[in-house]
Amino acid sequence: MAKTALYYCEEAMAHDTGRYHPESPLRLKAIQLAFEEHHVEAPLLRPEPATEGDLLSNHTRDHVKMIRECCLGGADYPDPDTVMDAGSWDAALLSAGAGITACKAVLAGEIDNAFVMMRPPGHHAESDCAMGFCLFNNIAIAARWLRGQAGIKRVAILDFDVHHGNGTQQAFYNDDTVLFISLHEYPHFPGTGFPYERGKNDTNLNFQMPPGCSPDRWLETVRDVVLPQLESFAPDMFLMSAGFDGHRLDPLGNQLLEAEHYGEITRMTRHIADGRIVSFLEGGYHLTALGLCAISHVRALME
Repeated sequence: MAKTALYYCEEAMAHDTGRYHPESPLRLKAIQLAFEEHHVEAPLLRPEPATEGDLLSNHTRDHVKMIRECCLGGADYPDPDTVMDAGSWDAALLSAGAGITACKAVLAGEIDNAFVMMRPPGHHAESDCAMGFCLFNNIAIAARWLRGQAGIKRVAILDFDVHHGNGTQQAFYNDDTVLFISLHEYPHFPGTGFPYERGKNDTNLNFQMPPGCSPDRWLETVRDVVLPQLESFAPDMFLMSAGFDGHRLDPLGNQLLEAEHYGEITRMTRHIADGRIVSFLEGGYHLTALGLCAISHVRALME
């Protein structure tokens, strides 16, 4: 059994997006209740907030200033989908810092792997732009810390959210020390993530899944194409953007995955980087399905 930790804090619930917004505090509550009901037992650890330096490792100073002003000063952000309020600033700092906190614990040998169950999510946030419910790019900030502060030579990122991780692609497109692989629905928001976008030395790989794509095709793509690429790259640390909005019930996707398929994807790839894995919650908006998908994912990490 691997030693898996969960990273969470109550401040993540204070990011108030409004009653009808799909990316709401109810998402984390749904995961918590599902874990309790199904007896998923793992240490629940509090993350440290990201520092300004952590944020600036991946974002422009103007972007950080704008997000701070929108959260704390009441300014309106131009993207109506990406909502902020006074509680969003602390939530965003802790969400951005949670991945670094988890990576530190994995590298210190305190845990084998981790699931960061925080919000707001991050993979759509670009260096100078918040979008798609994301304020800062949490997984990119963690990868920057691994490369710049921890001395990790090679980092792999697998993004299986139903939406393309445009922000993560932008962050590492010209950096061949970070392998970014995305499986995502296309055509779909944000309209990015094409197979011809290969990055430096072919370290940016996009796999487009059509609407209504079968679970078998998802699993075959991971097993036959993604897994060999991960193994060939041989990263020292493996990060996952774990979006569960490819579930057949999810209102923001058009895929046919079940909860068990997320466990299979995790199981197929959990040996990468000798199991040094930090997984980041991204999407997933059908609350019951989200809880079951998170269970399947975390149980596979724990095996």
